[in-house]
Amino acid sequence: MAGAVLPPTLKCSVSAVAVLTCALISTLSFALHDAAQDPIIHQVTDNHRPLLGTERSFQMFIEKYGKTYSTRKEYMHRLGIFAKNMIRAAEHQALDPTAVHGVTPFSDLSEEEFERMYTGMRAVPSASSNDGVSDTAPPIMDVGDLPENFDWREKGAVTEVKMQGGCGSCWAFSTTGAIEGANFIATGKLLSLSEQQLVDCDSTCDAKDKTACDSGCGGGLMTNAYEYLIEAGGLEEESTYPYTGKRGECKFNPDKVAVKVANFSTIPIDEDQIAANLVHHGPLAIGLNAVFMQTYIGGVSCPLICFRKWVNHGVLLVGYGAKGYSILRLRNKPYWIIKNSWGERWGENGYYRLCRGHAMCGMNSMVSAVVTRTRPA
Repeated sequence: MAGAVLPPTLKCSVSAVAVLTCALISTLSFALHDAAQDPIIHQVTDNHRPLLGTERSFQMFIEKYGKTYSTRKEYMHRLGIFAKNMIRAAEHQALDPTAVHGVTPFSDLSEEEFERMYTGMRAVPSASSNDGVSDTAPPIMDVGDLPENFDWREKGAVTEVKMQGGCGSCWAFSTTGAIEGANFIATGKLLSLSEQQLVDCDSTCDAKDKTACDSGCGGGLMTNAYEYLIEAGGLEEESTYPYTGKRGECKFNPDKVAVKVANFSTIPIDEDQIAANLVHHGPLAIGLNAVFMQTYIGGVSCPLICFRKWVNHGVLLVGYGAKGYSILRLRNKPYWIIKNSWGERWGENGYYRLCRGHAMCGMNSMVSAVVTRTRPA
């Protein structure tokens, strides 16, 4: 999608939604066309000469996020990527107008670099979310009495936003987040648990797809991680097995286990059932398509197009809200509250709000809950 120039004239339907959609796409097409013709953009992307306004923005980006580049060649390479990402952010803004898109800590990374370094969930067929390997399947829950708004952060079940760094270990952070919440519900104690144990020690493969294996910074699956933890005997705390952001020798010590995983279940794709399980069972590990997240700054993300089958990022569902305004749907729309693992300087202090009720970006396709028990004293 990025870099494509759409024809400036489009035939649109007379419905209000289609007219608005058409107007946004038409505006986007002119913006991208102008950017493609802009000689300054060509200077940085083609000839690697300094940009004017874009280079000033790039220098502000460098200062804000403490970026350093070892050579002038690397600096110019990153400036070129930054310029292209500004065009991409404008495209995302047009396609996702209820969110804010722009410069983020990842604006000097190509799409390929960003996906490799900051996502890391190994996609398996979406059907696995309904029949994953678990001891029990959750019963269908009553959704009639769910609160209008709900947030596990307010109840003390969510640890601080963590930072996975340039390691494709999102799956490990999603796993620990779900276990941290479940352990809080069971014990009343909030413990920060070790992602590094999973990165170093877990190589479990999906029962139905033996090529989908947990592989440290090379990606993994939350359900695989639960299986590993059941087999290994539990998970250490962050303090005893701290995060390094790279795969190393497994140093797991069974004597230091803080939380044991008793069981896990995969949640049906129905979003009302997801909400009910969230309220009654704690924060949920989910996968989604992160295509709009590299440029996301804030607001409720409700993109016109976000492919549901390209699930590549593991995150933690912690709550939902009732009134996130969506201009394209002409009325207030509910949203999900999602904890990410890219630090507090990304998004809304490390969180992402995503439109609820539309299976947006495949967020309903890989959802899991976990049951824990503490290690006996």
